[in-house]
Amino acid sequence: MLSVLDDIGRCAAQTGAQRLAILNGHGGNTSLLGMACRELRLKYGLKTFLLHPMVPPDHGGASTGGELGMGIHAGIDETSMVMHLRPDLVDLTLAERHVPEGLAGNKHVRFGGSVSFGWLSNDFGPSGVIGDPTGSNAALGKRLFDSCVGSLCEAFGEIERFDFGR
Repeated sequence: MLSVLDDIGRCAAQTGAQRLAILNGHGGNTSLLGMACRELRLKYGLKTFLLHPMVPPDHGGASTGGELGMGIHAGIDETSMVMHLRPDLVDLTLAERHVPEGLAGNKHVRFGGSVSFGWLSNDFGPSGVIGDPTGSNAALGKRLFDSCVGSLCEAFGEIERFDFGR
């Protein structure tokens, strides 16, 4: 992925572009993309930006109380968004709550805590679900989607005006 991003950055710089915005669609890519943004800034002089249309709880976003701050992988928000955009992909009769309750009591080592940890979705169960999709619905998904689109539009406006302020 880093070589692809480097190619994109190089090509953007060759066209005279001054800014490059990367839209992150997967929380598992956040650290790598952040590093890539810094490297592209250093290597090509681009002002780089990493956009997160929906901030998952493990990166400081909101989560429902029932998910204990851990609705990060096929929880209510993600499942609701898919129900809005592609309802044919969701079968709620298969939905099960799977929240790693043991992490909720940790102050530091937890999703969004001051100590992060490497994990795979199946570390918490065979389904890969980390959250509670059982209350998901398309109406919530539409509200979340519309909010994401609005936030991204605002963010692009700020990106356009951004200056380091030296």
